[in-house]
Amino acid sequence: MSKALKELGTQLELKRTDCVLSWDVTHGELNVDVAPSNLVEFIEFLKSDRSCQFSTLVDITGVDYPERAKRFDVVYHFLSMYQNQRIRLRVSIREEDMVPSITDVHPSANWFEREVFDMFGILFSGHPDLRRILTDYGFRGYPLRKDFPTTGYTEVRYDEAQKRVVYEPVSLVQEYRQFDFMSPWEGANYILPGDEKQEAE
Repeated sequence: MSKALKELGTQLELKRTDCVLSWDVTHGELNVDVAPSNLVEFIEFLKSDRSCQFSTLVDITGVDYPERAKRFDVVYHFLSMYQNQRIRLRVSIREEDMVPSITDVHPSANWFEREVFDMFGILFSGHPDLRRILTDYGFRGYPLRKDFPTTGYTEVRYDEAQKRVVYEPVSLVQEYRQFDFMSPWEGANYILPGDEKQEAE
């Protein structure tokens, strides 16, 4: 399988030198880095080319690297049931950049792109209805960014006196969630066999 993926990577690089920035096969999966400006055209090619036929969009997600100039990777997973192969595309962008929507090529990208927008704040140009899909309308921030506080900014509860849902600022401090990850039974009066902490040397 790895040999077939390497052949496919070489073929894509030769056929679409305008789109493929680089590629590699890692853990038995083909990864292709694509420039954002050529993304839609390349995905159309992957879908229609007889030797590819990646007609199934499996997922779109994001990865946050706050220390990089190009902070985000937008990652696309495709499946070719005809060739029995999978491919992963990566597009690296700065925080202020927009990624072209692929909803015209794969209509199922609609909700995937909305989820990436909701969780990471990445904008997709040309999307027919780009709005939050998992969080509430008044939600502040983007939960899957590395700089989003683990406690969030607001908490939601039902107020019995007002007979409605109310939003309140989170009163927990960030230090509340610091753990040493040494034992899941921290503070317990017993230790399960095999869960002893090592003595500090």
